[in-house]
Amino acid sequence: MTAGAGAGPLRRLVVLRHAKSAWPAGVPDHERPLGPRGRRDAPAAGRALAELDCLPDLALCSTAVRARETWELASAQWGTPPPVRYDARLYGADVPELLDVVREAPDQARTLLLVGHNPGLEELVLDVAGDGLDDALEAVRTKFPTSAIAILAWHGSTWASLAPGTALLTGMFVPRGGRQD
Repeated sequence: MTAGAGAGPLRRLVVLRHAKSAWPAGVPDHERPLGPRGRRDAPAAGRALAELDCLPDLALCSTAVRARETWELASAQWGTPPPVRYDARLYGADVPELLDVVREAPDQARTLLLVGHNPGLEELVLDVAGDGLDDALEAVRTKFPTSAIAILAWHGSTWASLAPGTALLTGMFVPRGGRQD
């Protein structure tokens, strides 16, 4: 079943992998901040979502520093950012854990942004996408790099009904910010 086959309103799950992080010596993985490229790319991701008219009603974000910083820099590009829920389960999550978090989202949210990590995010996109437009699925299979955005659309009355193969991958983008010397 793909996005047009289900019952209920059109919903969009926007998946954003955190921007490029730094690797400071002695800093635990969860505490790693964004690196210079990540600080340029995260705002570009926010601008891209605005240009695509794909701003979320709610954001779900990993508690890792690099994911929180990605969210803060991306959402600062919008007039009024939506509410965000930081969820420790998103750090290092696999597909079942990611789906658990998404399925708990309030049904009034039509567009949900998920900010997290690979390999879980890439696997989630490939798992829930029953089909994709153009070469979007192949692009995700090839590489889902830092700052990558995948947009999944599906019809469902609740987020709890999101299941493998039920969404259409409408696009995959990798926004990059320019150098600021």
